[in-house]
Amino acid sequence: MEQYIIKGGNPLVGEVVIGGAKNAALPILAAAVMTDGTCTIENMPDVRDTNVLLQAMEGIGATVNRLGKHEVVISGSGMNVDCDVDNEYIRKIRASYYLIGALLGKYKRARVALPGGCEIGSRPIDQHIKGFKALGATIEIENGMITATADELIGCHIYMDVVSVGATINVMMAAALAKGNTTIENVAKEPHVVDVANFLNSMGASIRGAGTDVIKIKGVEKLGNCEYSIIPDQIEAGTFMTAAVATKGDITIKNVIPKHLEAISAKLEEIGAQVDEFDDAVRVVATKRLDSTQIKTLPYPGFPTDMQPQMAVSLALSNGTSIVSESIFENRFRYVDELTKMGARIQVDGRTAIITGVKLFTGADVSAPDLRAGAALVIAGLAADGYTTVSDIGYIYRGYEGFEKKIQNLGGDIQLVNSEKEIARFKLRIV
Repeated sequence: MEQYIIKGGNPLVGEVVIGGAKNAALPILAAAVMTDGTCTIENMPDVRDTNVLLQAMEGIGATVNRLGKHEVVISGSGMNVDCDVDNEYIRKIRASYYLIGALLGKYKRARVALPGGCEIGSRPIDQHIKGFKALGATIEIENGMITATADELIGCHIYMDVVSVGATINVMMAAALAKGNTTIENVAKEPHVVDVANFLNSMGASIRGAGTDVIKIKGVEKLGNCEYSIIPDQIEAGTFMTAAVATKGDITIKNVIPKHLEAISAKLEEIGAQVDEFDDAVRVVATKRLDSTQIKTLPYPGFPTDMQPQMAVSLALSNGTSIVSESIFENRFRYVDELTKMGARIQVDGRTAIITGVKLFTGADVSAPDLRAGAALVIAGLAADGYTTVSDIGYIYRGYEGFEKKIQNLGGDIQLVNSEKEIARFKLRIV
């Protein structure tokens, strides 16, 4: 029964170092099997999703050599092309589908379990399939598996019907080893899309335009060795930025790319927080109760959906009424019932939440419904009066490394516990 127990009321103050971006690491790890050489990948986050993916890659014959918690050397030279990517763990992470593009590009065959992930809403893979078919692949879905095969992949023009990060990356990987030129329009522009393109280029791919609306790819015959360092995690950084605001703290967040945080920084400044940018750090300070605002989640460079729950916690403690509109995932507001237990005043109508700020939360027993909502509930507990327990924290481990330790280093009173006895000891401070 792993849980967090939190005694709220302490402002978070100090410095925190941000790890590698989970959303970049997962496709980069998958893409590493596209070469028979070796890829050395640094700044890899040591979180549950990356570890599950690495285990799945080993299961189909990839060589995975962990040089440390944050560095790995991968080679796809010994892979079994006829082996299925399927186990109970790989079905639980969304990133399993990146192995389709990687294996289809390299071997012209992939058979991978349909992806899982947090239940935050419908995340169809129709745009992935559309792109693979346009390149010449045949797709079959049966028994919870997706099979993609092709005699050869031929470059072409692809227009994405909707902006999809996963489909952009997946089709880009397959097209990197297709014959001829591929143009993909209406693509996602997120920083991790750019990071995957840069990684593939470091292996010898020819990809231009990542970060814009159009990506152009000149197919190459094979990819080679590389050394690469993953970008910092903008969502982990944003989580600590909102934690500073909610707890009326002062946090310097290091190892970040401030440009990637502009949408978050702008909203925090809009409600009255102080945000100072440096070359590779941001400092967020809030000394008083802040103001309300309106937020609509959008693809990058808009406000990220993965930051919506954390920001909602800050707004639920602000003056006035805020409106949060969720345009990406229809089930992103599953945390609202839990936050209401702590005294938040939030009404949800479809994909819109109307948040009336309160002065203070009170501690309660809450359960994390998904990864980002779990982090948001921890922030709420840190800002609340009294004790909060957060259960189902396995979701949080999927995307945050050493979460409670980083909070403790900032002065947050939080502990990982496994029993009611440990919770009682925490409250009584019996060592």
